[in-house]
Amino acid sequence: MTETPIPRDAPRVTVCDSDETLTSASHLFSQYRHHYGHAPGSDNATLGWLTDMVGSGMLTVYTASIESTANAAPVGLATSHRVPASLVLGQFWQLRDLYVRPDSRRCGAAAALVGAVRAAALAAGATRLSLMTEPGNHAALGLYRSLGFEPVDGVTTLSLDLAP
Repeated sequence: MTETPIPRDAPRVTVCDSDETLTSASHLFSQYRHHYGHAPGSDNATLGWLTDMVGSGMLTVYTASIESTANAAPVGLATSHRVPASLVLGQFWQLRDLYVRPDSRRCGAAAALVGAVRAAALAAGATRLSLMTEPGNHAALGLYRSLGFEPVDGVTTLSLDLAP
């Protein structure tokens, strides 16, 4: 388990790289998926999927705890991954998922998670950190703007659904 150094009173962020930490993260990830309308029926598959993604190096999972004890239950999670930055022959990072339990919001967990991803991206030599969120998610947009993120003009995101 790798911990990101943060101020003493701030939420504690942990990189999930063990069965124990991934199990804790999977419970939060299931809540995150429920928030977006996915039925609880697939909760059993969450841990396996997260374990596969982390084991393959495709995804890094972070959790945040408000309590300072090492075994405190996490209240939030973030995921990130590296993306080749072809034009600069480097890499950028993308913040994929960010979720904090509704009863634990406004305690600094989301900012601490984004800060941990940012620090890891900088340490890895990334050229930028990007993310996507819904245009109507005003709370998230406010948080991201307060942390220095800016909208990207002149870019259109397109998607091709490959699922049956």
